[in-house]
Amino acid sequence: QVQLVESGGGLVQAGGSLRLSCAASGTNFANYAMGWYRQAPGEERDLVARITSGGSTFYADSVQGRFTISRDNAKNTVFLQMNNLKPEDTGVYYCNAVRVDWKDNHWGQGTQVTVSS
Repeated sequence: QVQLVESGGGLVQAGGSLRLSCAASGTNFANYAMGWYRQAPGEERDLVARITSGGSTFYADSVQGRFTISRDNAKNTVFLQMNNLKPEDTGVYYCNAVRVDWKDNHWGQGTQVTVSS
């Protein structure tokens, strides 16, 4: 059974940085595209960044140039480096794994990120 465990969230002042990690187990990690989603209170869960099994990346316009997604297949882990954080980056960040054939999809439990002004 696939499990995703996020870590690295917390409280930071505007302009600060955080690094989120998502450790995967129970699957062949290299066969999955990995994504980070953000859900603010009362809002929908939106895609923040995504990295394919081949290493191609995509970023939401709001985080382009500030956030960097990366993966370490040897450690079954995906990272989200968040720099120059803004209050609007506040929310619960969820890790997502989608198998390359789109037939398997998993979510982590989420980690809270709060950016104070």
